[in-house]
Amino acid sequence: MSAALRLVDVTVTYDRHPAVHHVSVEIPDGACTAVVGPNGAGKSTLLKAMVGLVREVRGRIEFPHRDRSKIAYLPQQSDVDRSFPISVLDMVMLGGWHAMGAFGAARATDLDGALHAIEAVGLRGFERRPLSTLSSGQFQRALFARMLLQDAEIILLDEPFNAIDARTTADLLALVRRWREDKRTVVCVLHDLEQVRANFPHSVLLARELIAAGPTEQTLTAANLLRARAMAESWDETADVCHPGEAA
Repeated sequence: MSAALRLVDVTVTYDRHPAVHHVSVEIPDGACTAVVGPNGAGKSTLLKAMVGLVREVRGRIEFPHRDRSKIAYLPQQSDVDRSFPISVLDMVMLGGWHAMGAFGAARATDLDGALHAIEAVGLRGFERRPLSTLSSGQFQRALFARMLLQDAEIILLDEPFNAIDARTTADLLALVRRWREDKRTVVCVLHDLEQVRANFPHSVLLARELIAAGPTEQTLTAANLLRARAMAESWDETADVCHPGEAA
C-alpha cells in the first residue's frame, strides 16, 4: 500500500524539550489510521506538526502525490472558540472557502452543499442556531459537517469523540467509515482502544518515540502497550532535544 503521508526522523520540541522524538512512520493511502498512546505521548503534537501548527520541527513530513490544500484538520474541541457569533450554517460554509475564494460570494451550489452536509450529520433544523447554544455533541456534528464540505483527501482528527454522547459518537464513526469507503486517508488520535480495534485497521502507537506501527492487531499488542506505558512513565521531561544525527 502506498503512503499518503510520510514522517522521516521527525522531532518536535517546545522550549527545547522534545514532545515527539525521532519518529519515522508511513501512513497508508486511503486507510483509517489511529494514533494512540498514553497521556503526554505526543499524539496531538504530531497531528499539529503535520499541518504546520508547530514551529520547532526537525526531520521531514512528506505528502507524496498530495496537495497540502487537500488536507482537513479537526482540533480538539477545547482548542476551538465557540463564542464567535456565527450560525451553524455560516460555520459549515467556511468549509468551502477554498472553492469560493477568500472574498468570493457563495453560490447556490455552495449553499446546497452546506445544507446537505448539515443534514448528513443529523443537524437538520439547526442551520440558524448560534454555535454558542449547541451541546458538545451538536457542536462536534457541526464541525464534521464543515469537514464534509471541505471534501479533503487527507483528514486529521484530534480526539473527535472525547466528551460527546454515545449516539453522536456512533453517527460520526459512521461518517469515518464512509470516508474509508471513499478511499480517503483518515488519521485519528484516540484513547478508546475498542473504538480503534473496531474501526481503524491501521494504528501508530506513540510514547514520545514510535513504539509500533502497522495493522492494528499487530500494533496494539499487550507487550507493545506495556512498553508504551513504561516509556511514558520514565520519560525525562527536562531532557534537551537531540541534535540531528544523534541517537534517540
